[in-house]
Amino acid sequence: MRSKILSKQNFIYLASFLIIIIISLVPFHAFLTVWLSSLVGHYTLLRLWKEFLLVIILLIGCYFLFFDKSIRRLLLKDRLVLLIILFLAIQVIFGIVSYINKDVSTKALFYGLLINSRYFIFFGLALIISLKNKTLKNKTLKMVLYPSVLVILFGILQIFVLPHNFLSHFGYGPKTILPFQTINSNSKYVRILSTLRGANPLGAYLIVPISLLVSLFIVKKKKIKIAILIILGLIVLFFTFSRSAMLGLLISVCIIVFYSIKSKQIRKYLFILGLALILIFGAGIYAFRNNHHLQNFLYHTQSNSKIKTTSDQAHFKALYNGLKSIAKEPLGRGPGTSGPASIYNNHPARIPENYYIQIGEETGILGLLTYLAITFIVAYRLYKDRSNYLSLFLLASLVGISAVNMFLFGWSDDTLSYLWWGICGLHFASIYDPRLSKPKQKVA
Repeated sequence: MRSKILSKQNFIYLASFLIIIIISLVPFHAFLTVWLSSLVGHYTLLRLWKEFLLVIILLIGCYFLFFDKSIRRLLLKDRLVLLIILFLAIQVIFGIVSYINKDVSTKALFYGLLINSRYFIFFGLALIISLKNKTLKNKTLKMVLYPSVLVILFGILQIFVLPHNFLSHFGYGPKTILPFQTINSNSKYVRILSTLRGANPLGAYLIVPISLLVSLFIVKKKKIKIAILIILGLIVLFFTFSRSAMLGLLISVCIIVFYSIKSKQIRKYLFILGLALILIFGAGIYAFRNNHHLQNFLYHTQSNSKIKTTSDQAHFKALYNGLKSIAKEPLGRGPGTSGPASIYNNHPARIPENYYIQIGEETGILGLLTYLAITFIVAYRLYKDRSNYLSLFLLASLVGISAVNMFLFGWSDDTLSYLWWGICGLHFASIYDPRLSKPKQKVA
């Protein structure tokens, strides 16, 4: 009997360790896989290291789900879990149908299924393991902040010290990831990527640690160290020139500040101040609309640019085509027929540059409504628990990232999806089971 208990505990510790590994290392995923592949090859195989670990955690999670009646009853009667199961079933069924109809290649189908489902699976597994290991969620701060410090510091070095092509020494290039990006092919405006796979993914990733730091700044007394990290993070975010990430972070921070203030009168004044600042900002943009620096920063082009098609024009065209596609095919074409996975098909890729449109193009209105319902329920439960600073941080960053998804494939990115949904799964354990210990506010 004792050996059986020890065996179960070992499974719990192994799964907990693997979850910590994934969440802590995923911000360095792009850098490590490119560097290692430059030494040993097998770039695609190395990119799947997270998924190999996920399979091990999945086996352990299924074991506890099968043998632990209390967890099974708790989860399988929950509408959020049932909606996630429905969403995953839609992905598989629609994928099989599209493959039979030859709308998708084998590689595109498997990649589409992977990027659409892995973060929901990781969320569920993190929740199950956190219910079994009641101290795992207390490591959330370290798992998020420690890696983010390294990402931010390396970004600072890229901005002020390192040459633009520094990452080319680690295997970065046309066949993997470009060592740097530019705005409008203008070398005067270099976009950094730190250890992420691009400037936009870096910007979207920074929403998570900066939002958490803002939450900690509000609840903690010793604020100098946190304030320095926030400032450095904002500098790195600025030099990504990711407009969607800046908008997402602004929304996230505004939500955190708004709900951290208890006085309704002060909230009212802040709302009025916010509207005034928006008007002033809009007037400033109009007044300096012919400034080349503003044009490059805000519009990613300039009036005398030699590039005929701007990124904004491409965004609007992709969005229009995506909406027209959903209206024409309300049942979708199946996973892998839109978004990043569609480049592996034998016909032209469909890149709507909007995560919601991607889901709609792939799994139709049913898949999109299911996904939106999942997001709404997660947001609502975090909102009800917003007095907890971790719940407020997760709620605010979810809204911010949801805004990013209007312009990018946010959840298709390994780093962002594994990080946010992983820590959300760990935190949800305390919402399911209030007896779990309260999150520690101390930052080591």
